[in-house]
Amino acid sequence: MRSPAPAFTSLLILTGGLFAASALPALAAIERVVEKTFAVGGAGTLRVETQGGAIRVQPGASAAVRVVARQKIRASTEAEADELLQKLELTLEQSGNDVSAVARYEKRSSWSFGAWPPVTVEFEVTVPAEFATRLRTSGGGIVVGSLSGACEARTSGGAIKLGDIGGAVIAQTSGGGITLASGGGTAKLHTSGGSITVGRVAGAADLATSGGGITIEAVGGKLRAHTSGGSIRAGITGALAEDCSLSTSGGSVRVNVSPTAAFHLDAATSGGGVDAEGLTITLEKSGRDRSRLAGAVNGGGPVLKLRSSGGGIAVRAM
Repeated sequence: MRSPAPAFTSLLILTGGLFAASALPALAAIERVVEKTFAVGGAGTLRVETQGGAIRVQPGASAAVRVVARQKIRASTEAEADELLQKLELTLEQSGNDVSAVARYEKRSSWSFGAWPPVTVEFEVTVPAEFATRLRTSGGGIVVGSLSGACEARTSGGAIKLGDIGGAVIAQTSGGGITLASGGGTAKLHTSGGSITVGRVAGAADLATSGGGITIEAVGGKLRAHTSGGSIRAGITGALAEDCSLSTSGGSVRVNVSPTAAFHLDAATSGGGVDAEGLTITLEKSGRDRSRLAGAVNGGGPVLKLRSSGGGIAVRAM
């Protein structure tokens, strides 16, 4: 077994770790793999940070956290790969039930050329289902399976896909879509370059995108949804406890509400008509024309504000 490159900090315990290397033609050819398993005694938090690599976290059956770090090295020889790894700081450590996996490469110098960094690290991690996650990458997608803890996922260049998350969710990307199967708390999902698709969220939901549609099956709390480039489809369960706002500059808006929900409807569009079905509405003065509908539903309450400049608006009783 080859000796590990001395690029890792003293915090990384390599006993039982696995290193593998394989060479393919010219640059971007060599992969090294580091594995480590941590025994944990219950719920904890996993923190992962990397530059230019994807992150994947899945629940496991055992009371352990298993981390696999795949180092992708743009080098033409093993010797060159070893030299590049000298500048990588890979830290895998445990504090109580919390585990962190961090990969950082030295800052780019003014005279360097080409893609940076020359070494990227992808993480594949298995954790107990009770774990919370805090994940960050500057250039890859993030996938998280069904976990009962809270989830924070941020990337500058990839899609985010989340399973059934029991706690609060924060997900942010500048270059991909976001999907969330369900959330047991609040959900804040923002992207600058993709669609947002959500199942059921127990708490409030804040959804925003500049480049795609928004779909949320059901939200139990306050809903804010905004897109500049697609349609919005949403379901609001039960009574509206707070004001809700849905707006788009590039599509239609369709909202399903409970037939017994009491709220004030304020819907207007410059790109189509406004339609309501199955609701008892007391119209405001001048509150009804083809492109606007405003009035109290079931006696009134919090405001449901709907806006579109690129399509019609429809409100339906579920």
